[in-house]
Amino acid sequence: MADTGIFATTAEVQRKAGANASATANVEAYINDFMTQAESKINTLCLLNWSDLYAGLNADVKGILKEAASNLAAMYVIQYDMSGFTSRYEAETMLDVLKDGFNQALSLLKDIKKRDFVNGA
Repeated sequence: MADTGIFATTAEVQRKAGANASATANVEAYINDFMTQAESKINTLCLLNWSDLYAGLNADVKGILKEAASNLAAMYVIQYDMSGFTSRYEAETMLDVLKDGFNQALSLLKDIKKRDFVNGA
């Protein structure tokens, strides 16, 4: 099986999910599913299909998409089964950090969309 996500790879998600993530969910098949959901959510929340535009985007925008998608997919991996973490606090802290990064990246992506609209006027 190969990575099917557009914005981020399995390895990038695995690094963010951490060493104690579920061995069941922290595999390519699950992460491919989580990436599809993450990419769709990002596109929908931004009201722009970044997936279709991806090939023509510059490296900076691709990096923000990678951050948003890998953060959200890693959150899905962690929440699948938190029992492997040394404490619930450890898992919750990781989820909080990833959520903050996702929200920041999403805000930047929405701002890029607005600026492009204004610049194109």
